Amino acid sequence: QLQASGGGLVQPGGSLTLGCAASELNLNRYDIGWFRQAPGKEREAVSCISGSDSSTYYADSVKGRFAISRDNAKSTIYLQIDSLKPEDTAVYYCNAAIGTVAYWGPGTLVTVSS
Repeated sequence: QLQASGGGLVQPGGSLTLGCAASELNLNRYDIGWFRQAPGKEREAVSCISGSDSSTYYADSVKGRFAISRDNAKSTIYLQIDSLKPEDTAVYYCNAAIGTVAYWGPGTLVTVSS
């Protein structure tokens, strides 16, 4: 029900916009987030936005470079990524959660390399 897109190979300092389209979900009420998992590391939360008050969270490592947003009319979640660093290389997953129910997208690979 979630399909992520927008990953790819980008040079350090570059930008990407990740998208996550939701089908059969009314994202208005969901907490949404982006997570990432780098090779050999655990999955970590990158950024989240609350479904109740639209408050946002950013991991310290991405503050000032990443921006999360959603378009409820299009049922799509976005993650704008600027000033990419090699350490941002990971599979990025989108997530939508409400109560005890959570949906995960299949992930999209972002590789930052020159």
